[in-house]
Amino acid sequence: MAVDGNWTLTLTTPMGERKATLRLTAAGGTLTGTQGAEGDTAEIFDGTVSGDAVNWKVSITNPMPLTLEFIGTVSGDSMSGEMGIGPMGSFPFTGTRA
Repeated sequence: MAVDGNWTLTLTTPMGERKATLRLTAAGGTLTGTQGAEGDTAEIFDGTVSGDAVNWKVSITNPMPLTLEFIGTVSGDSMSGEMGIGPMGSFPFTGTRA
């Protein structure tokens, strides 16, 4: 499944629903790109892709320093999965190709 391109994510968080942008490029089994929200953009890391399964991490500083871990599945122009927020647990996310 092609994951390359720009995505708009909707994240369910303890502080309510948040929007984020995601730019992904897959090469072999490696996933690279950037994720942005509320004016901040960061490089993703530890990204992998295998079939329709995608995984990546991103470090954020707002509203507090955290590493978010995304584990998802791509189906056409949609993406869904779980976002791990360290000690706060995991929360669902969805995405659509922008």
